[in-house]
Amino acid sequence: MRTSDTNNAPRWEIRMFMAFMCLIALVVVPLSFSACKTTTTGSSLGTTSAMTNIFTTGTNTITLTTGKLQSNVCYACHNASTPGITQQFESSVMAQKGVTCFDCHQVPADYPGAQAHFGTYRLVSPTPATCQKCHPDQVSQFQQGRHSLPAFVAVNGVSSLTPAELAMYQAVPEGGFDPSKTEHPLAALEGNNLLSYTCNTCHQIGQPNADGSVGRCQSCHLTHTFSLEQARKPETCSACHIGPDHPQWEIFQESAHGIKYATLGAAYNWNAAPGALTIKDMPAPTCAVCHISAIGNVPGSHDVGARLTNFLAAQYTTARPDAAANGTRMQMVCLQCHASDFVTNFYAGANQVTSTVTGMLKQADTIIAPLKAKGLYTTTPFDQPIKFIYFDIWHDYGRTAKFGAWMQGPDYSQWHGAYEILRNLAVLQSMANDELAAASK
Repeated sequence: MRTSDTNNAPRWEIRMFMAFMCLIALVVVPLSFSACKTTTTGSSLGTTSAMTNIFTTGTNTITLTTGKLQSNVCYACHNASTPGITQQFESSVMAQKGVTCFDCHQVPADYPGAQAHFGTYRLVSPTPATCQKCHPDQVSQFQQGRHSLPAFVAVNGVSSLTPAELAMYQAVPEGGFDPSKTEHPLAALEGNNLLSYTCNTCHQIGQPNADGSVGRCQSCHLTHTFSLEQARKPETCSACHIGPDHPQWEIFQESAHGIKYATLGAAYNWNAAPGALTIKDMPAPTCAVCHISAIGNVPGSHDVGARLTNFLAAQYTTARPDAAANGTRMQMVCLQCHASDFVTNFYAGANQVTSTVTGMLKQADTIIAPLKAKGLYTTTPFDQPIKFIYFDIWHDYGRTAKFGAWMQGPDYSQWHGAYEILRNLAVLQSMANDELAAASK
């Protein structure tokens, strides 16, 4: 349908305005750099110039590019072309602290991944090397956890890692280092066209970056608001911890903690200062409270495994290397609300469920053992229907039964977990019997 000239006029005005703003940026950006008093800071990744607006965070002194966002030339152009970004960032604590576009995006010309952009050089997506300038402890903690390189390696294997990255992977205490780890067989079968929209959407949280850093902070701290409330709410974790193989979000919703969040969460103090969070702010825990946040006398950590005792996601669950200390840290969170005998009994019961489920999963190995002995079960992954059943038994139902026990989701432990294990063990046994019968003819 043809539109009238009157309707087109505002569109042309917007286009002309955007072009005009970008033209101004071409002139003003270089002038703004030369007119500003600058200091030069150096690192192993190069040097850059920054306007002298200094603040401290912890023991670090940070030099920011400018303390006034509205005078930033990036802001001027993007406020016209992509106003959603500037409006989000304007409302952020980072902007209120004087952080501007330059501080996160501007890099030297020779910086890995740098792109020329209106008289300067930028990173389109800043890496943890940028974030650690203001958040060194959080980045260091993150690198020691399974959200870092182990998450990436779980799907992509180690073939693309540099020697330095391989050493970083090996240094993760609970990373399950495997120097021969290959691409996950499902990822290989599905191919790269799917991978960036499936597994790697979540597992890129631990991606290696061109500048030598590891991880993607934006996976949890969504740009450009960088909101405490957003990071603390369980919906953030649900982007990945959802579905048949790791249904923590669904389990949380049916738990007492999740019910309190759903019915009373609007009154939680989501923006309590980091390090000052108490049960008055969060009367019931969310994912972040249990696994990351400092609360009461419990220190925080961006190592998401620092309070976990078992490798629940593994086919056969074993204790984590620092299980005792990890458990103590988690129980300190529990004891903010629960009596010590409740916590002790809960841990004993959940550990018993974990052990029982692990024993059930081992029955699958007993069932397929005769097939392997007769060469009827090949070594190629997912080339026979029976292998999908075997995989589902531990990867989906076994995990769900264990997660449900530890997160107080009885329906998931039972009908999405233990029942499905039993049902599929029967299917597996029937398939194995058929294979053996066919081979004996």
